[in-house]
Amino acid sequence: MAVVQGIREKVHNPLYDCVFVEAKEQLRKVENSSILKFFVNVQGKTKLLTNMQSASLLSHYNTFEARAMRVVISDLPPEFPEEPTISIEGAAATDDEGNEMDNQGLVDGEDGFNADNVVAADFDLPLNRLAELIKEANESDTGDAALSLDDEDLEFDLYTEDASGNPTDLDQGQIDAVTGAGGVILFSKSELLGHLDSITERERPLRTQIDPSNGSGNLISKLVYNTVTTFYVGEKIMIQVPTWFFPSGAGPFSDQAKVTTHGEPSPLATFRFAEPIYIDRQQNFRVEIETPDGDVLKEFQRIYGPFFIWVVLDGYMTRDVQ
Repeated sequence: MAVVQGIREKVHNPLYDCVFVEAKEQLRKVENSSILKFFVNVQGKTKLLTNMQSASLLSHYNTFEARAMRVVISDLPPEFPEEPTISIEGAAATDDEGNEMDNQGLVDGEDGFNADNVVAADFDLPLNRLAELIKEANESDTGDAALSLDDEDLEFDLYTEDASGNPTDLDQGQIDAVTGAGGVILFSKSELLGHLDSITERERPLRTQIDPSNGSGNLISKLVYNTVTTFYVGEKIMIQVPTWFFPSGAGPFSDQAKVTTHGEPSPLATFRFAEPIYIDRQQNFRVEIETPDGDVLKEFQRIYGPFFIWVVLDGYMTRDVQ
């Protein structure tokens, strides 16, 4: 469609861009430096992630009048990969109440129970299953989580040990007896968190993501209070302040602490510039969120997705009429 010469229109058209971490991936895969850059890497992104067509530039000969800026951080449940796996050795086979089980499927207290043939198990526990067990322990009245010995996704090496500690593998009949009796591996929450801490720091999920019961929204709080946000226009700093200065003014809200957001979900509940900031034709601009502290940065790089951070420049676009 042809451009109408000599006539331009002003429309309320916010600009936004997002740093996105896919499910089962870590933030370090997207950005391993101390700075997250917005409006710079826009190619290959969906409309959910950005409405920019060119990196750091407005489309055609448009101009933009920025009236407000907001930072929106998602509060979605993370998804964890199978790797890394945690090696579990010598875990006792029990019933749901924690009573030891022998190789005939009998539990401590039942007639015929043989304490010399108590069953133990060695197996590899994937990270995603560990996360599920921690969630189960959080929701349990007893603070325990049970892993069934007939779980089809895991391979258990079931055995008994003699007085000298020599193992004897269970035969198929004994395995069927133990699994048929409802044999489980019972974990306390402290045991599960101990296994979590055994993972190398680089791949270990943040405690705030895998154990949110200790304070909902801690991840958002850490991001907001440990980073600095800078708005550049033409390589000139227009504003540089801690990220808490820019409430999101968007997103879900709950008065029962089930959902955490950075600010009340109202367009008015965000930072507005005292005077509009103008972005001229073909003028470069970008926003950066920097983590100055190295130890905090290492934590942030371990964040698992799905995870979104949007920066929104709210204001008026002046463009050609078509």
